[in-house]
Amino acid sequence: MAQLKVTKRQELGTRKVRRLREDGKIPGIIYGHAQQNVPITLDEHDLNLATAHGERVLELKVAGKTENVLIKEIQYDTFGQHILHVDLTRVALDERVEVTVPIVLRGTPAEGILQQRISDVSVRSLVTEIPEDIRAAVGVMKVGDTLRLRDLPLPEETELLDDPEAIVCSVIVVAEEPEEIPPEEAEAAPEPEVLGEAKEEPPEDESEKKEKR
Repeated sequence: MAQLKVTKRQELGTRKVRRLREDGKIPGIIYGHAQQNVPITLDEHDLNLATAHGERVLELKVAGKTENVLIKEIQYDTFGQHILHVDLTRVALDERVEVTVPIVLRGTPAEGILQQRISDVSVRSLVTEIPEDIRAAVGVMKVGDTLRLRDLPLPEETELLDDPEAIVCSVIVVAEEPEEIPPEEAEAAPEPEVLGEAKEEPPEDESEKKEKR
């Protein structure tokens, strides 16, 4: 669990928040456990380092008090490069929480195309045992095989919250592209007959005309 030192944020408003970001600081808020919401300021470098290591729970020191918090939401800029704001909720270390965890598929099927339908899953876990991701091996899958949420290897004490029958991924057949017809063959091909179209009668033979007379 990463330990970060934060300060209470006294300056509110768009301009002051923008100035904080320019100084390498990130605005945030701590809430939960029936306690008062506390606006805070975090160091951008420290927060980026913690999230890069997959930290979900932080130990914060604010105004001489230690708080254990769960990263509830991080807001990024349009390009997803810079953190704009972070929401933190108070937790106890023996508490079970509901979180969303990414699904990572490892390997490539020997045949067919792997089609992934679900990229993350909701689970309930101890605060101190939140998995960084859920990994599943798909290299042994064959055409027609499917992987469901119930097949995922969840860590101990981790409870699946989503529909266990939901399909995570499947292996499908590669569709063959239609064979192209060379231009010269396409021109020589007979035109299809149109139903209901009047057919042109062949011209009468001269001998037949004389017999009719």
